[in-house]
Amino acid sequence: MYLKYLSISNFKNIEQADIDCSPVLNCFVGNNGEGKTNLLDGIYYLSMCKSKFVSSDYPNIRDNEDYFMLKGKYLRDSDEESVSCGVKRNSKKSFKYNSKEYKRLSEHIGIIPLVFITPSDISLINSGSDERRKFLDSVISQTDKQYLDALIRYANVLMNRNKTLKCKVSEIDFSFIDILNEQMSIYGQTIYEKRKTMLESFLPVFQEIYNAVSGGKDVVALSYRSDLERGNLKSLLEANLERDCILQHTSAGVHRDDLIMGINGRALKNSGSQGQQKTYLIAMMMTQFHIIKQHAGVAPILLLDDIFDKLDVERVERLIAFVTGNGFGQIFLTDSNKSRLDALLKKTEADYRLFGMNAGKVELIQSSVQ
Repeated sequence: MYLKYLSISNFKNIEQADIDCSPVLNCFVGNNGEGKTNLLDGIYYLSMCKSKFVSSDYPNIRDNEDYFMLKGKYLRDSDEESVSCGVKRNSKKSFKYNSKEYKRLSEHIGIIPLVFITPSDISLINSGSDERRKFLDSVISQTDKQYLDALIRYANVLMNRNKTLKCKVSEIDFSFIDILNEQMSIYGQTIYEKRKTMLESFLPVFQEIYNAVSGGKDVVALSYRSDLERGNLKSLLEANLERDCILQHTSAGVHRDDLIMGINGRALKNSGSQGQQKTYLIAMMMTQFHIIKQHAGVAPILLLDDIFDKLDVERVERLIAFVTGNGFGQIFLTDSNKSRLDALLKKTEADYRLFGMNAGKVELIQSSVQ
């Protein structure tokens, strides 16, 4: 499966872009701030029904415009599929697959599998556990509808429980809390088991990919930590109820899960160099790619945004050789250094197109097919 044609209107700084895409490698070059990341975010939006960077829809509308529109034509085997999204100020978002509008956007997740690697992913290492849980969710949700449903339901129950805990203790309906505890336990157990199973298959692939990109220079570790390792969630919630009433929020559950990252026997956050951290992140995202491909049966679209910064030449060359080899599908890649891209493209035998970006405008400047 691959993105055959992309149309963007009034999305962020892009007024209009119409792109015929290579089925293998698409490169975008331009200075910072010209719209390269915005273009990739438009592709991400068509898969995930939202921006990777902005939680609300309206800030994605170009300044002084009333709407944005994204359209993609995809080829799956010999069948063409279409996805479109329209957002108008003060109106409900319209999201369509093959011209049919969704009633629930969650139905679309996983239809067009995708992995997006960006410089902001460093937050997986440096920020709190919520970023690492989002990563887990992004891996599993694209391949497991039961997981996504449990995740949505758990979040709603958690919100209701926390809202109830903010009342005065004398006003709390503890019979309602009991019902919420039971529901959280059911959905939480599903989430915990699926996260644990995914990590078991994730780790050996992750270690293999890290070694391929780094040249086998480091020993990496990745483990999963959850409150549910201590027992049944319902029992934990009941045991913590007095404490939760004081704190006015739920202090145990899968919403506190975390990934523990290590390198050469130490915490990655504290001891890893910038190059090691970036290689670690790339290996995690590439493993996400393989996990999704294994379960979905098709190679996800791979978006690589400005990934070459802080990587030495050897690691960059290993990475490009790795992603353009057998097993990977369509790739979209951005860089601000044209000379670096030219050098890499000379070494690849893959079908490619090189686009220039300037002030949100896109122009084809080079192609492997003359």
